[in-house]
Parts: sequence; structure tokens; C-alpha cells
Amino acid sequence: MSIRWDILGLGVVAVDDLLYVDRFPRPNTKMRIHSKRRQGGGLTATALVAAARLGARTAFMAVLGDNELSRFTLQEMERGGVDCAPVLRREEARPVHSVVIVDRSTGERTILYTDEGRVPVRPEEIGADLIAGCRLLFVDSTAAEGGLRAVELAHANGIPVVADIEQESAPCMAELIPLVDHLIVNVETAGRATGETQPESMVRRLARPRSGGTRPEHTCCVVTAGEMGCWYAECGGQVHHFPACRVNVVDTTGCGDVFHGAYAACIARGESVPAAIRIATATAALKATQPGGRSGIPTRPVVEAFLRERQE
Repeated sequence: MSIRWDILGLGVVAVDDLLYVDRFPRPNTKMRIHSKRRQGGGLTATALVAAARLGARTAFMAVLGDNELSRFTLQEMERGGVDCAPVLRREEARPVHSVVIVDRSTGERTILYTDEGRVPVRPEEIGADLIAGCRLLFVDSTAAEGGLRAVELAHANGIPVVADIEQESAPCMAELIPLVDHLIVNVETAGRATGETQPESMVRRLARPRSGGTRPEHTCCVVTAGEMGCWYAECGGQVHHFPACRVNVVDTTGCGDVFHGAYAACIARGESVPAAIRIATATAALKATQPGGRSGIPTRPVVEAFLRERQE
């Protein structure tokens, strides 16, 4: 079967209403909103937009309806270069809706969300031909039984899987996580999952074979830690640290999702893990210099120019 996409993503999409304030509000106070905007968000959806911005052919599978939020979602995804032909339609379905409060003094954000109306893709709705049409499968921790089915089909076709696991206790994650080839989690999730307090130790714990196993389950394990950079190990080997790029931070919304998408785009192109880490780190840093989860995602030439400047 011919390859239609470099990356097929199965997971969550959100509509983010961003509110920019001088500082995060304290209880029982009033605060002026300096500006507000609406953008697309979500783990898998934003990762796919980032990958597309870097030159990958991407597609998204989810369940959406015929409502304002669903229409906005499809418009923004397609504007971002993502093929939404695999999206399923169900009248009651809608994306996650988030209110994101951004502290202008630090660029940090707090997300308040509702997933009322979110409908997961069912396993029987995922065809083998659909999965076989991509070079790489991307899933997140909302994918549930549908994600597990997609991963099984991907492996049956020799297709690698990159995953963004934000909630390790979500449905089907205990079964799905061991099947992931490239496991990328933030330091908070890694700490909960391993009981470790240091990122290097978290990577070692995530990367080691499970009880009774003799070989590592994952091609690569990555733990991201914001301004501290990330730690990673290939095939259970030595743990490496890659520092974050120093930039003037405006808004960290979506930085983790962008990191995942940039990493996936590099792996789909056949690049090495260290190269993928380098590109993903720079792409996420550049996104942080602009407001919103997607508007600041750079192109590949911009990322490479930024990295060259840092070496000079």
C-alpha cells in the first residue's frame, strides 16, 4: 500500500481560549485581562500541526460533531496543514474546551478544561489500511481502546509509534505504554510513574525491561523538564541530557506538544534520536517566544537558522 502520510495522529484536540493577565490571580480578587484569543490546542492535534510546519505530511483521526467548536477545530487543523479526512463525525461529539490563563510576567500558564462531549474513536472504527498508510503513528493518553488497536496495527506493519503520555493511569495506558517505541513524558508524569525524583533516574526506570524481560521495550525514552531541558536514553542505554534553549519566554502553552510533534517529524524522516531531540528542543523554545499554543510554531529552516546562530 502506498504511503499517504508521514504521521497519522490519534488522540485529543482542544479549543483553547487564552486569557493574558499580569500575574496569576489570587482568590477573592479582581484582575484585568490584557488580551484574549482563541486557538486550537490538544496533545496530538498540536503535535501534528508542529510536524506539518516542519515539513511532514500529517493526518488526524478523531470524532467531531457539527457544532461551533468542531468546525473551528477542523478549520484550524486544515489551516495548519493537517489532513482531516480520517476524522469521524458524530452529532454529539465535540473537542475538549479549555480556558488557559497565561501569566505575562513569566509566560507560564494554567489550563482549565472540560472534556464534556469528547467521544473516543472505537477500535472497530480503525481500519488496517488506514494505519498502513503512514510512516509513523502518534498517540496520546486519551486514545484508550482505539489507541491500543491502532498501535497493534502499526506494529503489525512495522510502523514505529511515538506517544505523549500525560496521564499514565488513563484507560488502556497500562497495556499501551509497553508497546510504544518512542515514549516521551513530562517530568511530572515520569515522577508519578516511577516514584523517582531526578529526571535521569526516571529515564533509567522507564527504559529498563519489565519484570521477566531481557530487552528494553522502548527504542527511546525521553523525560522533558521545561527550562531544565530533557533527558533521554536509546534502547535502555546511557542516559543523556540535552539543555533547553534560552529564549525570551512569552507563553509556554503547547511547548510540550510542539516538542512531541517536532520529534515525531524527525523520526518519520529517518533522522537519529539525538537529531530529533535537538530539533524538538529548538522548535519548542521558539514557540515559547510567541503567544498561544500554535501561532509561534516555526518552520524547519527557521529552526535550523536558530540552531546555527547558537553555535556561532
